[in-house]
This record gives sequence, C-alpha cells and structure tokens, in this order.
Amino acid sequence: MPILKPYAFEFFSHSPEQTLRVGVRLGNLLQIGDVVCLEGDLGSGKTTLVRGITQGWGSADRVTSPTYVIVNQYKHPNGATLYHSDAYRLSPDEPLDSAILEIDYVLNQGILVMEWAERMKVSLPDENLWIEMSWINPEQRHLIFTPNGKRYEQLLIKLQKALFGA
Repeated sequence: MPILKPYAFEFFSHSPEQTLRVGVRLGNLLQIGDVVCLEGDLGSGKTTLVRGITQGWGSADRVTSPTYVIVNQYKHPNGATLYHSDAYRLSPDEPLDSAILEIDYVLNQGILVMEWAERMKVSLPDENLWIEMSWINPEQRHLIFTPNGKRYEQLLIKLQKALFGA
C-alpha cells in the first residue's frame, strides 16, 4: 500500500518565506470554483500559505486570519473573489452553508480556501485540493498535497513543475 495517495506529494518548507512562495505558485494555478482545504494545528503555517496563495492568485489585499470573523474576502482585479474561511470556531455538525456563505454561490464567484477544513469535511465538495500541514520546528513545515478529483490531479502536476522544474 502506498504511503501517499496517487498524484499526492509532500514538500518540506525550510522557512516561512518558502511556504509563502509555495502558496504563490499554487495561487497562480487556481481557477474560479476551486476549493483548497488546509488541515493542520495552530502554528503549522496555514495563514502564511494563504498569503502566498492570495498573492499568486492576483489579489493585493492584505491577508489576515479569519479565525474570529469566519470568512475574509480578497478581490482579484477581474472582480472575482477568494473566500478565505476558518472553521476553527465552527461546530463540525453545523452545515457550512449556514455557517459562512452559500457554497454554490462562493464557487460560482470565486475560490474557497478553508483553514481547519477537517472540521467541515462533510460540508465541503468531494473534489478539492487537500493540504495537510505540520510544524517541524520554528522554521520548517511539512506539507502533504492530496488531490481529490481529476482537476486537482492536473493542478498538482502543474504545481510540481512550478516548484521543482520539468
């Protein structure tokens, strides 16, 4: 049995700046309707990764943790929206649609990036990019990227090329 699912890969980040750059490369590949699910303990680098994703996607908005507001919105120059949500304070049995936004509306208008996604797994689309993040030491993080669906398999192939070259 393989350690990682097919098309999944792991990445070891050696600094917050490197985690940010991984996010920039990922954000550059995202399209309207994409769902990125982040799983990891406090301090694992989730918000740092989202800063990079938002920057790479094309928004100049300042990224902050949505822990207390549940969802932040970042605008793209073309009018699209990246919805950055945090499920840390949400009840796992609470439907996501009533907790933050109507999910179909969100995915028709933009991209959803969900921190603490494991808490809302039943409410999220089955097809998504799942990223497990873990703290190694004050500078290093371990990321496991797992695609759920063909779109995300192709996205990860492109991300690997962007990170590691052809």
